[in-house]
Amino acid sequence: MAKGHKLTAKQWISRASFCFGNVGHSAFYGVMSTYFIIFVTGGMFNGLAKSVADKLIGLITGLIVAVRILELVIDPLLGNIVDNTKTRWGKFKPWIMIGNIVSIILLLILFTGIFGLAKVNWVLFAILFVIIFICFDIFYSFSDVSYWGMVPALSEDSEERGVYTSLGAFAGTIGWNGLTIIVVPVVTFFTYLATGQHKEGPIGWFAFAAIVSLVALLSALAVCFGTKEKHNIIRNSAQDKTTIREVFSAIFHNDQILWPSLAYLLYSCAYVITNGVLFYLYKFVIGKPGEFWIVGVIATIIGFCTSPLFPILNKYIPRKWLFTAGQVSMSLAYIIFIFFRSNVFMMDLGLVLFNINFAQLVTVLTLTDAIEYGQLKNGQRNEAVVLAVRPMIDKLTGAISNGLVGYIAIAAGMTGTATAADMTAHDIRTFDSMAFYIPLAFAILAIVVFLTKVTLSEKKHAEVVEELKDKLAAGDDSAAPSAGTDNVGAADTTTKATTIYAPVDGKLVPMKDVVDQDGEVFPGKGFAIQPTSNHIYAPFDGQIRFTFGTRHAFGIVSDDGLELLVHIGVGTVNMRGEGFVSHYNDGQVVKKGELLFDFDRQLIQNSGYQDTVVNFFTQPHRVEDVTPIDYGSDIKHGDQVTTVKFK
Repeated sequence: MAKGHKLTAKQWISRASFCFGNVGHSAFYGVMSTYFIIFVTGGMFNGLAKSVADKLIGLITGLIVAVRILELVIDPLLGNIVDNTKTRWGKFKPWIMIGNIVSIILLLILFTGIFGLAKVNWVLFAILFVIIFICFDIFYSFSDVSYWGMVPALSEDSEERGVYTSLGAFAGTIGWNGLTIIVVPVVTFFTYLATGQHKEGPIGWFAFAAIVSLVALLSALAVCFGTKEKHNIIRNSAQDKTTIREVFSAIFHNDQILWPSLAYLLYSCAYVITNGVLFYLYKFVIGKPGEFWIVGVIATIIGFCTSPLFPILNKYIPRKWLFTAGQVSMSLAYIIFIFFRSNVFMMDLGLVLFNINFAQLVTVLTLTDAIEYGQLKNGQRNEAVVLAVRPMIDKLTGAISNGLVGYIAIAAGMTGTATAADMTAHDIRTFDSMAFYIPLAFAILAIVVFLTKVTLSEKKHAEVVEELKDKLAAGDDSAAPSAGTDNVGAADTTTKATTIYAPVDGKLVPMKDVVDQDGEVFPGKGFAIQPTSNHIYAPFDGQIRFTFGTRHAFGIVSDDGLELLVHIGVGTVNMRGEGFVSHYNDGQVVKKGELLFDFDRQLIQNSGYQDTVVNFFTQPHRVEDVTPIDYGSDIKHGDQVTTVKFK
């Protein structure tokens, strides 16, 4: 949203609705990914022989792991289904509602133990469980893909999209950690109402699932009624869809996607495994399940602080050191969990340290920078990979966590009606080794991988972008991403012509007069404008091909096939997007004079960079003739600059 723009009531409602949407959505995910396993190990098979119960627990946790891994293939297919949906309510809202309603019904059935079927016929129970859980996971994924996928449809403004994403993440912290606060009191209370016993029983777990399901349904309704999809942008057009094969191909051909992903995988494994067994720590090791709520309170408070603190810290501290600091903090937490858990103060300190981490933010930003790195190294530019990799890792680590939590519960004897008094020294050692020692090793390995293998620092990325810009200016086609079927005329030998209109108000200057900080002349064939306004408009009818991750430059191809790169400022790659606000989506068809960008000229100058807007042809070898340009003259956006003849 451009600075100084006053939000309307509808925009406030849209923001609030989307924000509330992830409270229930995230809480529902927490129930299915963490607390369902706890219910399975602690309540679902009460009344069965321990040997049979343990076999069923092992079977269920194994099936859940298999289904979660299968999701890695299923999710892109679901995304395509959502993308191809056309209804009067848009393409996202129907799937948000359908996905929520169906998954809620199926989750509640699972929390009844499929109506106690295991006690009657455990073989039939196992078969039905597989069918129900797969259906449940598919429909939850429909709502998940739709909820996050609708962000670009809510606004064309990159900054406003960032606001929606931040609000969703903020609400997710409340939903996820709120479960930790309420789970024991709710489960215990409803179990007491039904049985008169102060413990976590099956009826209490069902009530807990029902309450969270109701919140999830209300959240879905808020999103559907409180937001409005915009239909004047092109989102995820057919050529932009990415198959699972393409995702893995892009990962393994780009080492700066591969290594940050591995570091994040190690961190995420450590975090989700430990987070998944903290309830067992309080119930079976410390013997104080009633104090488990403090885990959620501390995680919520720290989550509120770290996200807004990250951009401030990153101005002074490179990303790799923020990642390292987070992993060191987590490692110290493990030491406290192992050696000082009898001390309440130290345990609270350990929970604080455990949640101080910037790994997710660092990983997303590093992967985003890897777009240009891959474009320079391999000629591949695939933004969809950035959207797909981290969620895929989260699903993979969720599967690993589900499997290990069930295994830990069985191996350490933390199933059924067991209590802290039943735990032996061997049980505690078994629990510690898998809940803390192995994750501690993962956290340390994450540091090693990031410091030794992740070379794409903020400075390195700026160098990559500048090198990529030079290759594009020189007409190196390997540096330019394919325009797909919309790259009209790329293989045509007939001469065509495109008239270029001024994208910004200002004074026309030749490119030979544009000199960077090192005294080098800006390369390429084109023209520059010394701007007098803060707005960039489309220089002709065409399609946006791509935008650099640093948002200081974008490529556009005309309807006739002329490719132009608009570079806002000189040296502005180092601003890493600060002061730049786009009003389009990559792949969007635009008309001449349509507002594409706002940029802060004053901020650029105060940062020590030039605000000159440089326009150059990314395929100069195709250009045959350029009509004379009236350099030195003042010009308004939309005024004709030149006509280019090209093949």
